[in-house]
Amino acid sequence: MPHRRSPLMFLFVCVFVDMIGYGIVLPLLPLFVERQAAGGTVVGLLSALYAGVQTLGGPLLSGLSDRFGRRPVLLLSLLGTSAAYALLGLADTIWLLCAAIVLDGVTGGNLSIAQAFIADSTPPERRARGFGLLGAAFGLGLMVGPLIGGTLSQFSLSAPAFAAAAIALANVLLGLCILPESLPPERRVSAPLRSYNPFAQLASTLRAGPTRGLLLTVLLLNLAFSGLQSNFPIFSGARFGWDAQANGYFFAFVGVCAVLTQAALLGPAQARFGERQLVLAGIGLMAGNLLLVATLGQDWMLFPAVALLALGSNLAIPSLASLLSHTAAPEAQGRLMGVQQSVLNAALIGGPLLAGLSFDLIGPSAPYALGGLLAVCALAVAYRSTAGSRRVYA
Repeated sequence: MPHRRSPLMFLFVCVFVDMIGYGIVLPLLPLFVERQAAGGTVVGLLSALYAGVQTLGGPLLSGLSDRFGRRPVLLLSLLGTSAAYALLGLADTIWLLCAAIVLDGVTGGNLSIAQAFIADSTPPERRARGFGLLGAAFGLGLMVGPLIGGTLSQFSLSAPAFAAAAIALANVLLGLCILPESLPPERRVSAPLRSYNPFAQLASTLRAGPTRGLLLTVLLLNLAFSGLQSNFPIFSGARFGWDAQANGYFFAFVGVCAVLTQAALLGPAQARFGERQLVLAGIGLMAGNLLLVATLGQDWMLFPAVALLALGSNLAIPSLASLLSHTAAPEAQGRLMGVQQSVLNAALIGGPLLAGLSFDLIGPSAPYALGGLLAVCALAVAYRSTAGSRRVYA
């Protein structure tokens, strides 16, 4: 039998490079909007548009990867991302901005397809480590991307978008050369294309009891976490008087914590304790430290509290993705990961809204107290949804 190359290294590079492009463009999006004489409301609407389109497009792309294979769909997704960034660089009207964001949302299922690659290519006992590798690439890309975008923006606002387009296109060419297919033809699904309706996929996935509980856990955790990411700069400014530079250093610190946890600690911890225990312990750390952040009186206290919060999230989230992968048959992994991406995108819409409303109506600490309570609920759901299958999850 011919030796099959592992896709892990390319997937690491793929997610890393993709997140560099995302990190280049995301901080500059408000400036593209300002160039069209639009305000903050339009920025918010465009962010919601992206998340909403990806909620529909993610399951479709992942379902197509179950039918046609992971490799062609992933490369097509990356090609669409490259075209979207190029269109963003050319955009001179709000409508072209919308078109670029819709195109990127429709083709932006890269991470869910990469997760399906991991589920295809790794045995169950090593799956959490593979998801952790993707998480490390994700964090590294988001650290490097804004630095590149900030440097290139000194030349023109379009230069970072064109650079991101070139990076994504290079990713496609690299994949054409070295990426192996992970889903052999005999394991592909031959269902008609109409069956890839994202709403039907979501409904069928939620009918499975363990899957439903784990997806609810994903939703609750990301409602807590996505809101805090968008809210932290105004929280730190209101509570401690931090400026943009201080927040930038702090986010870099959080990124380092994430990379160290997922690259160095996740694999040994998973081998020693098992995925279920890492999910429960990690969510417990998240809940406790979110509640702690709400009560802190001095800014230096944020660093140990958020380091423990990052430790918890980066142990729990890859292990949770691995547990989810165990609930689906091999031929349905792409569809499951697409549904998970839709749940994440729903949290990206709802989380910032909850955080912003609680900040305005209650006070600066409210989003963190609310996030802690959501994490406590996630812990209860995760415990209950895995309690009957300890032999599988332990």
